[in-house]
Amino acid sequence: MAVSTSTLIFLVVIYFALTFYVARLGYKKNSQTDGYMLAGRRVPPAIMALSYGAAFISTSAIIGFGGVAASTGMGLLWLVFMNIFFGIFIAFVVFGPGTRRMGLNLGAITYPEFIGKRFQSRFIQAFSGLIVAVFMPLYAASVIIGAGRFLETTLGINYNFALLIFTVIIAFYVIKGGLLSVMYVDAMQATIMLIGMTFLLVFTYSKLGGVVEAHQALTNMANLVPQALVEQGHRGWTAMPALNSSIWWTMVSTIIMGVGIGALAQPQLAVRFMTVKDDRSLKRAVAIGGPFLLMMAGVAYVVGALSNVYFYRTVGKIALEVVPGGNTDLIIPAYLNQAMPELFVAIFMLSLLSAAMSTAAAQFHTMGTAIGYDVYQHGLMKGKSGASTVHVTKIGIAFTIVVAVILAYILPGSIIARATAMFMGLCTSAFLPLYIGALFWKRTTKAGAIASLVVGSLSSLFWLVFIHAKEAVPLGICQAIFGKETLLTGIWPLVDPIMIATPLSFLVLIVVSLMTPQFSPEFLKKAFRHRFEDEEEENSEKVSSNAADSAGI
Repeated sequence: MAVSTSTLIFLVVIYFALTFYVARLGYKKNSQTDGYMLAGRRVPPAIMALSYGAAFISTSAIIGFGGVAASTGMGLLWLVFMNIFFGIFIAFVVFGPGTRRMGLNLGAITYPEFIGKRFQSRFIQAFSGLIVAVFMPLYAASVIIGAGRFLETTLGINYNFALLIFTVIIAFYVIKGGLLSVMYVDAMQATIMLIGMTFLLVFTYSKLGGVVEAHQALTNMANLVPQALVEQGHRGWTAMPALNSSIWWTMVSTIIMGVGIGALAQPQLAVRFMTVKDDRSLKRAVAIGGPFLLMMAGVAYVVGALSNVYFYRTVGKIALEVVPGGNTDLIIPAYLNQAMPELFVAIFMLSLLSAAMSTAAAQFHTMGTAIGYDVYQHGLMKGKSGASTVHVTKIGIAFTIVVAVILAYILPGSIIARATAMFMGLCTSAFLPLYIGALFWKRTTKAGAIASLVVGSLSSLFWLVFIHAKEAVPLGICQAIFGKETLLTGIWPLVDPIMIATPLSFLVLIVVSLMTPQFSPEFLKKAFRHRFEDEEEENSEKVSSNAADSAGI
């Protein structure tokens, strides 16, 4: 459905005017390195929660995973539960306070520096920064692909041109304003996203005759699942795939586990815990972050699955048959443009732009700080501070933007969800074990952390390249070296790397830590300062209470 040019121009002008105004507010409040990279450590809880949610949920969730839901069904709603439980509740209540306190105690201003200083290792900081700088562009590319595809189908403009314009706008306020500008704009964009997704849910159910009728209609369409998908375990859009089938392994191990648990180990998300002023702010943020994530991801997956009902009623085909080549990345844009009113399409375009811009901005900022601060200053410069750090960081942001755009041009169709899951899985295997060790196990040693980081990242990459069929077959490296598509056969090529590399990384962390000298009590007391003080206060209160009981008070 064509969007009125005058309406579109009016909305876009207002949107970008607001974006630049809010970005300028953040820029004016920036200090030097600490302000540019960590927003001054005094971000209000509502801004932090909305920024976290907007950085988490992007076009990869709405366009990419919404398209996957149109293909595989509502079993993807388990990912929503995992995102809220692990990505919001566990992250904000369990991981957040310790990260904020320890980051402040150690003077860390990036995620790689946080784990590097916790384990007194410049290698960990530089290696972690390198992982972010090298592999996050793949995730960033998936985000801007989603925006480009929607602009292409909505406005009828060239996909390459859409990518270029979109990326230039993001680059301007990320490079200029730093993290505070990014977080302010994120919060504004999160509000727009929430409005757009609410309208999408209401319009979809209204279009399909109500909640009960829509879901019943989707259930009744189980016999329309293509035979090729049935053979892979598809049992209908309102049922989980057959246990142990190829679709089941992809949905459970790659998407639900990889993206669900993987949220805990995302550098661009974890660093936001260090931007608030106290633990109370993090706990207050749960009340905002949880419902926001429910609306963003939940609506996208439900609407994606229900798009099959709309397409079958209107053109007699399921969603996969409507888009060229069965490209799942095109399903949600096609549904929006065909089913929704003209004005809504224009408004929702701004919601998707907001989703893409907020996540891409967080990614570009994280990649830039990884290059400028973690790799350059603390790797190449061996920790020497220099006035050039922010300058190099800005160059790093620009470089990673270029790389992400190049990838967006060359990556194949139906790649958005796959690229997102790949990066989150790699981060989980590389970072989650040592992140847990850093916060909750004082016995974790420097050698144990290094071994865990290296083994987790390398084993994840090895499994991707040589065993997991989704990546190994298209890459062709295993075929070129060993003469076969994957090194292992049977069920193993279906198992996501996260299921192998993460337990291995945990095991290495524990074994090596128990075999090597632990940190000095003085350092641990510094790193866990607030926790020691809390424990001493609790002990003091217990002593006072016991004394009062003894005195008969």
